[in-house]
Amino acid sequence: MGEVMTVRSRGVDDVDRLWRRFVPGSRLDRVDPRRVSFTWKSVELAGFSVVSYELAASVQSSVVMDAQIMACRMIGDDVRIEAEGRPLDPRRPWVASDGTTEAQWTGAARVRALVFDRSQAERVARIASGDDRLVLRRLDPVPRGRDAATQWERSFAHVSASLEVVHDDEILAEEMRRHALMTTLSAFSTPYVDAMERARQRVAAPRTVRRAIAHIEANAQKPLTLEDIAAASGISSRGLQHAFRRELDTTPSEYLRRVRLSGAHEELRAGTAESVADVARRWGFSSASRFARYHREHYGQNPAQVIRAF
Repeated sequence: MGEVMTVRSRGVDDVDRLWRRFVPGSRLDRVDPRRVSFTWKSVELAGFSVVSYELAASVQSSVVMDAQIMACRMIGDDVRIEAEGRPLDPRRPWVASDGTTEAQWTGAARVRALVFDRSQAERVARIASGDDRLVLRRLDPVPRGRDAATQWERSFAHVSASLEVVHDDEILAEEMRRHALMTTLSAFSTPYVDAMERARQRVAAPRTVRRAIAHIEANAQKPLTLEDIAAASGISSRGLQHAFRRELDTTPSEYLRRVRLSGAHEELRAGTAESVADVARRWGFSSASRFARYHREHYGQNPAQVIRAF
């Protein structure tokens, strides 16, 4: 059964108390207590909450996610947002999964947020993708594009309005929770998106290509040649190239590079890399400068920027 809560207040303590109830890692560092106007509406289910509030005040806040994932949109005239020191576009939604996200505004802002229990979200994502090892950590806070950002906002409006009506209907409420999670995981660059893409390729491709994909993904950090991949797939090198081009519109070598690039990117985001050159070398890129060019073309950032951001 869901719980609906509506609050109107002019007290700073009410703002802080409610945020901490739904997001324990949140903190209001500074609110001007002389002119606070606060309106809150939320629907709370097991492991999932939908929050909408408007706060007229000068505010500086922060959130550190641990056992939760939060997707959020802040609307105001003077909103500034940073994730681990990285400025975010306030005109688009963002997601917080690890580290610290800070926000501030003057005057007033409207906040729209979906808050998920991380372990529950991972269970659903693993079942949906078929990847039993999927972990929802170090998510890129930026939407995958303008269309993805727009779709997330439409989804929020739909879920929020629907749950006000159906929050006591267990089946319909669960469907809204799943819809909110799947939209969020698809709107941002998450392991769920990567897992779904791999699953789609395996199902759609013939057996020889599926074997090649499995061999590439299992051995991406090892020296691999086209002949190695073809031998593991039970087909000639020429035949494998034709099959990849026909089924996936790419080549085995390009697919291998993409897998390596994704693995290197995740290592950079994990914050454990000593240098870009070391990561490039571990993932089979003989040239750090060439790796940087590929990374820039695919992710829109230099590898060094990713290390600094995390």
